[in-house]
Amino acid sequence: MRPARLIHARAPLRINDLGGWTDTWFAGRGRVLNLAVHPAVEVEIRVFPNPRCLRSRVDIRAENYGERFAFDPDSPGREPHGLLQFAVAALPPGPRERLEISIYSAVPAGISIGTSASVCVALIGALDELRGGKAGRRKIARLAHLVETEGLGLQSGLQDQIAAAWGGISMIEMPAYPKARVVSVRLPPGVWSELERRLVLVYLGAPHRSSAMHVEVIAALESGGPGMKHIRAMAEIPPAARRSLSAGDFTAYGQAMIRNNECQRGLHPGLISRDADAIASVARAHGAAGWKVNGAGGEGGSMTILAPASDSRRREMVRAIEGLGRGIRVIPVVLSRTGVEAWTVPSGAKDFSKRLSNPAKRSKEMNDE
Repeated sequence: MRPARLIHARAPLRINDLGGWTDTWFAGRGRVLNLAVHPAVEVEIRVFPNPRCLRSRVDIRAENYGERFAFDPDSPGREPHGLLQFAVAALPPGPRERLEISIYSAVPAGISIGTSASVCVALIGALDELRGGKAGRRKIARLAHLVETEGLGLQSGLQDQIAAAWGGISMIEMPAYPKARVVSVRLPPGVWSELERRLVLVYLGAPHRSSAMHVEVIAALESGGPGMKHIRAMAEIPPAARRSLSAGDFTAYGQAMIRNNECQRGLHPGLISRDADAIASVARAHGAAGWKVNGAGGEGGSMTILAPASDSRRREMVRAIEGLGRGIRVIPVVLSRTGVEAWTVPSGAKDFSKRLSNPAKRSKEMNDE
């Protein structure tokens, strides 16, 4: 059956979150400078009529997990895939609409680069397009954050949803949780291209798994423990890193990455795993300017490396890192110039299900600050 409408959406992922941990309720205030990258999370919604007003009117295909399920968006549950159910419930379809939704990410699950937030943002962006595309990226980011914190009761900072909604390079100022001011950092073309060329995303070979450790760290921070000095130190890194990046000073930007990495180690030694340290040692030996674990840190996940200026040394470094084994590998990324995008495929297209390389429609509000 041909759908009445076909909607596509995509949202970038987040790497190298300088100041991460400070965009949280237990930090109270903070700053983050992060980078949005592709490959993006992709969402497709096929819209059909629901003349009998069936309650179970949303069918989701989670491609990365090889799973498919149907549910009532007016009564979301935690299983299966509570994140997806609550995201749809944030902007549910009308009772006379039935949706078939496909979701895909090109990166491994649990890679610590904000994939769940990007899924939420892309899905809510697509549902907003179904309603006319009037929400705007600030509201989309806020709804995605509420899905994780209120819908699922999870610990979540603000930065991942903002990176997915805004794209590019974001300087995030959080004067008081959950309020945030976002400034998109513009770079000269040569600096942008050089940064993109030198970024290396390394998957540590296993999904991120450190929930118990994070709970321990958060409990200590909540009570105002000694770890707060590292939180305050991390909050001072993003402004200086932004100045370095804007000036094209990659040596200083790389040093900011290393300082942030060591602040995370100060919160808990286990936040920087042995594999992360092994990768950093290889990077250092090949002249890399900087390195940092992505996200909160812990076992598994990923890290960002700022490679040396020399192309040949970069390639040698990549080969040496992948030579460590244990599933460690480099995942190609490029900087994302845009945040969440959603559009309706024109009904006159020869292949109605084909993805457009240039969106035919984008809501104006998604380009607004």
